Amino acid sequence: GEVYKAKDTRLDRTVAIKVLPEHLSKDPERRERFEREARAVSSLNHPHICTLHDIGQHEGIDFMVMEYIEGDTLADRLEKGALPLDQALQFGIQIADALDKAHRQGVVHRDLKPGNVMVTKPGIKLLDFGLAKFRQESSAEESEQPTQHKPLTEGGAILGTVQYMAPEQLEGKETDTRTDIHAFGAVLYEMVTGKRAFEGRSRASLIAAIMSSAPPPMTELEPMSPPALDRIIKKCLAKDPEDRWHAAHDLTDNLKWIAEGDFQAGIPAPPAAPARRIIKGRVATALGVLVSAILASVSMWSLMRSTPPVPPSPTRLVVDLLPNQRLLESVVSIPIALSPDSTRLVYVAESGGRSQLYLRPLDQFQASPLPGTEDAIAPFFSPDGRWVGFYANGRLLKLLVAGGGAPLAICDTLPVTYGAIWSPDDTIIFAVGEPPRLMSVPAAGGKPQPLPEPDVGRQPSFPYVLPDGRAVLATVLTDDGQRTAVLSFATGKWRVLDQLGEARQARYISSRPTGYLVYAQAGGVTAVLFDLGRLEPIGAPLSIVNAVHQSIMQVFFTVSQGGSLVYVPGGAPEVVWVDREGQATLLLTDEGPYSHPRVSPDGGRVALGLWVSQGGNRDVWVYDLTRGARTRLTVEGGNSLHAVWTPDGKQVAFDASGSIYCKAADGSGVAELLWAGENEVGPMSWSPAGILAFEDRSPSGIDIWMLNAGERSATPFLDSSFNEVSPMFSPDGHFLAYVSDESGGREVYVQPYPGPGGKLTISTDGGQEPVWSADGRELFYRNGNQMLAVAIQTEPTFSAGKPRLLFEGNYQSDGVGHPYYHVSPDGQRFLMVRPKGGGAPTELYVVLNWGEELKRRVPMDN
Repeated sequence: GEVYKAKDTRLDRTVAIKVLPEHLSKDPERRERFEREARAVSSLNHPHICTLHDIGQHEGIDFMVMEYIEGDTLADRLEKGALPLDQALQFGIQIADALDKAHRQGVVHRDLKPGNVMVTKPGIKLLDFGLAKFRQESSAEESEQPTQHKPLTEGGAILGTVQYMAPEQLEGKETDTRTDIHAFGAVLYEMVTGKRAFEGRSRASLIAAIMSSAPPPMTELEPMSPPALDRIIKKCLAKDPEDRWHAAHDLTDNLKWIAEGDFQAGIPAPPAAPARRIIKGRVATALGVLVSAILASVSMWSLMRSTPPVPPSPTRLVVDLLPNQRLLESVVSIPIALSPDSTRLVYVAESGGRSQLYLRPLDQFQASPLPGTEDAIAPFFSPDGRWVGFYANGRLLKLLVAGGGAPLAICDTLPVTYGAIWSPDDTIIFAVGEPPRLMSVPAAGGKPQPLPEPDVGRQPSFPYVLPDGRAVLATVLTDDGQRTAVLSFATGKWRVLDQLGEARQARYISSRPTGYLVYAQAGGVTAVLFDLGRLEPIGAPLSIVNAVHQSIMQVFFTVSQGGSLVYVPGGAPEVVWVDREGQATLLLTDEGPYSHPRVSPDGGRVALGLWVSQGGNRDVWVYDLTRGARTRLTVEGGNSLHAVWTPDGKQVAFDASGSIYCKAADGSGVAELLWAGENEVGPMSWSPAGILAFEDRSPSGIDIWMLNAGERSATPFLDSSFNEVSPMFSPDGHFLAYVSDESGGREVYVQPYPGPGGKLTISTDGGQEPVWSADGRELFYRNGNQMLAVAIQTEPTFSAGKPRLLFEGNYQSDGVGHPYYHVSPDGQRFLMVRPKGGGAPTELYVVLNWGEELKRRVPMDN
């Protein structure tokens, strides 16, 4: 075939068109390969597999419209030599993950080679499924292919590229997913060493090498490569398919484990010494058995007396979320919880604009939804592991994990929660409100009571009750940043654990003779010995896990008291420009984490949330795109999150301490108070007439209010029993887009402002985060990983087209529905926040018996 770069004028995007010219389409083999590729790629949707947009025929020419990819092939890159180990592992993980997706869909590639792998800035893309095999194809059907029954020495006889083929392919035998795994091993070997796994002076000698020889050990060519990686590749390249890895998912897991740096644990044990020959003769045999039994008994008795039991070794596994799910990235709560005995995992997953709790027993392969937990956040277990508590729609609830039944209400709370913990005395301590404070309520239900406010900081969050029930840990804000503080229930006094420095989300792991405090620091997880009696850390802290996924408020990890760890790999969020085709360009990194960016009307500046450790506040800053300078706007200690440009771009409104302020965008002057109501508020959008749409967050729900900035007066606009969020004025101010859960899930609506007129549903299958284009002709919104656009007409009457997909990608949201992105004035780029490196929060890393590793890394004599 031939591939052309082209412009899709309907969707205004660059694409690649692959055509099969008429003279080639008459060749049944080539036409079969072309159609085979279309069928294979159309069934696959994966960030590391080239996307198929369309297929058709025009004037006798078959064509496919595919994703346009900029970059070089891996083959081109390997001409320069071996890749750095970390890059080889990264590419290997991405290729294996793509193969796993294909194999799960019943597609075997059968032609994996460096020439079919593109290297792009975001990562690799797997191409060319022209030789793909589908699960439903039988061996009889396969044998009918013209390339299957010809002698191997004839032209075109071998299906694939010889250099990377498995022995069964060369012999014309049945192929399956393990065939791809063999090719993967050859590609990975070449990436690490810069040498091909199999060499030959001729085609015949090359085939002989693949059939009978093993490549040189990787450690001979690349001494710094991990022995565990050498073992993985050897298993990929086994001659017998039964001896290879049977699933690409297992490969992905093992490569991720090596990439974390703990590969020394993967060195295989040396082979056992050969057994002694058995003495011939019945008498000698009987005596030998008797003596052996006596010696074994004595040895076992001696060992039982002198050798303590060997503690279980740490076990690593990866929990994948279900298809089309992503971990809920709520700004203020941790979406994962591990049972005290480390046997069950509960997480909050988002799909179709709705969140729900899922239960995954760690001895099973499948997670299942917990009924009645729709729109839930912040899960936590009871001390006995029988109950899971959570927060949903302004209520604290609990659910019996085994046995089903409806959730039971514990109490009503304010709309925003910063985590909860079930204490050993059967009370629940949770952080709630904006700014947050600690409350306590009986687990059986009742009226929440406030805990003493910290006098060593402010805004306590992420509480954790120590196992003896005598004290609670919490993250507080001080003038020196975030700190971990401890509240003694006996004295009612708070104390900051200054030895830890900046530390948040502290948790405790029991051990003997003492335990460990585990907490988030510098974007990773740190541990230190901790004395429960004196409530003090012992010795020096040690960083344990680096580059953990995080948002503006929290790092995504948790531990069980029994000594296991769960975390999401990643790093601090970064800000990127994304074009309408999904290509991302980095704008801001390293100073984050960032949130809720807003582009100024002239496109030259960006207002966004930024956590700056000095002062410990969540602030709104203005970033000048031309000069690269930034200016802080928020009131000291205000803990702000949302920023809204006035239509002329001269001022920015923002929330602070539960009120709405406005300040000059250049940072001059003082912040002017616009509104201070009874409830928490969130400014969202200005109209050209100077009306500010904001959220009023009462204990009964979230409603939309309108603030007349000139008169300092506010009135409700949408006040119902449902939650209405993210009000966004159209550029002319005549229409208001917003998100409501009235249908049972979040959808985007548009309603005339100030009225009259009914509302129109914009999204069709879930939607949130509405943003208008500057000319008012499009309305954008998100549904999970998808960015969608809807064409809008306002004359002679308002009408909306069908939603169309612009791109998909792993970009952060706050779990509430507020726009976590914004659009450039020309409507061609989207300013978005993504995890460090763009990794998707669709998998959880679990380390069982992690406490044993802590003992090794942070010894008791520290």
